[in-house]
Amino acid sequence: MKKTILALSFFTGSLLFAQAVATKVYESDSYAITLPEGWKVTNDSDIINIFPSNQIGAITISEYHDLNLPKTETKKFILALYKSSDDEKKIKSKSGKKGYTEYFYEYLDEKEKLFWITKVLQKDKDLFLITINCEQKYWNGNYMKLFNEAFDSFKIKK
Repeated sequence: MKKTILALSFFTGSLLFAQAVATKVYESDSYAITLPEGWKVTNDSDIINIFPSNQIGAITISEYHDLNLPKTETKKFILALYKSSDDEKKIKSKSGKKGYTEYFYEYLDEKEKLFWITKVLQKDKDLFLITINCEQKYWNGNYMKLFNEAFDSFKIKK
């Protein structure tokens, strides 16, 4: 009985460690994000795109400084990104770390079959826009986990 339990423990432990994904950190002057090893990073006019080699989706990071966007308009701005007719109440907001207001929005583009998650961090005239887009058919299991872990690791340095 003890041998069976011990063997089962080793087997379970090996499965857990086998699922761990090696990571690397992408850093800019303003922020850092941890992403899976092997994912590609491009910089297109200071818009950072992070994606797996099969390109089924991406995390996109944009930062804006000296942006005159009142907080009362931020939810409208987020909905306008997707030409969404959703009510502003669907966007969650809270006071975040380092004085930033955090906005969170999930959107499914039925036409393009893309799942979107958007996070906006806004403080005074500084704004960080972080999005995930992933083909709907891949938004499950491991891809959802990898995208969310990278997305959640985003940290502002200043």
